[in-house]
Amino acid sequence: MHPKDLNYTMPPEWGRHERTFISWPVRESMVYPDNHEAVSQGYAEIIRAIAEFEPVTVVVNPDDQEQVARLVGGGNVTLLPIEHNDAWLRDNGPTFVVGDQGTLAGVNWSFNAWGGKYSPWDLDNKVAAQILEHLQLTRMDAPLVMEGGSIHTDGEGTLITTEECLLNPNRNPQLKKADIEQLVQQYTGTQSIIWLKRGLSGDETDGHVDNIACFAAPGTVIIQVCDDPQDENYAISQENLQILEQATDAQGRKLTIIKIQQPPQRLHEDSRLTLSYLNFYFVNDGIILPVFGGAAAATDKLAEQVLAELYPDRRIRTVDGMAVIAEGGNVHCTTQQMPAVQ
Repeated sequence: MHPKDLNYTMPPEWGRHERTFISWPVRESMVYPDNHEAVSQGYAEIIRAIAEFEPVTVVVNPDDQEQVARLVGGGNVTLLPIEHNDAWLRDNGPTFVVGDQGTLAGVNWSFNAWGGKYSPWDLDNKVAAQILEHLQLTRMDAPLVMEGGSIHTDGEGTLITTEECLLNPNRNPQLKKADIEQLVQQYTGTQSIIWLKRGLSGDETDGHVDNIACFAAPGTVIIQVCDDPQDENYAISQENLQILEQATDAQGRKLTIIKIQQPPQRLHEDSRLTLSYLNFYFVNDGIILPVFGGAAAATDKLAEQVLAELYPDRRIRTVDGMAVIAEGGNVHCTTQQMPAVQ
């Protein structure tokens, strides 16, 4: 039986959280291991910011427990020792689903390090199952290689993703688009998928949707846009905008589209960094927003303003978006919310 058959659905991220899960960075798996201390400080800032709003559980390698406890332990933060290779829990952690009777379960996707890009990933592929065992929740194993950062839902039957990622042959080469669509719907309890084309330029995840677009509310999507025709993201965002403008959701609604301007392009060792305000994270009564400073000061302020107007009852808590981005992701990529159920 699939979650959908049992009336389980993936709730929207803006719903109430029981807690946030986040995993601690591992020096050996980092793109720039010499930056481990600075990246760890970036993770500590994110954890402390989230802990202002809700409990945080940090998945930590057993050998790192003492060090991590000194940095972030206590108060609203607890540590959960689980061996892992890398630190992007959005992608290798469980996707929580809620039943119609208020029960909670977790989907355990297969994980192959974004199409086999970073080896080894054997420990990461076991993390979701261990978190669900720790929580004593039902585990639903999905026969699909997928990462949590590649999907967003509205809680009312609609899911948004990109073809660049979900249809990439480095994930599920044996499956056709119709097969992938069916499996995603069965395990998230959704009825309709909006397929965007591509994610942001330079995104080594092969176009995760959590950098380009997300639901702000049922029937409303936020998209990061680029107004410079010389920037590769211009064509990408224009194509995705056209898809959203023509789309209807599972309830038959045309979408309201909110635009956020991308920050100025920034390079690290000749590679473009995937800077995205859409990699923000909902917390109880707040939003954790990565900002980038310097040449991005103006767009930082605009992004904060857009979100403040959309969510007047939430506190916008900014964090240094440059602290961990060279490793390939940001706040949303590091986190996984556990929904609160009654």
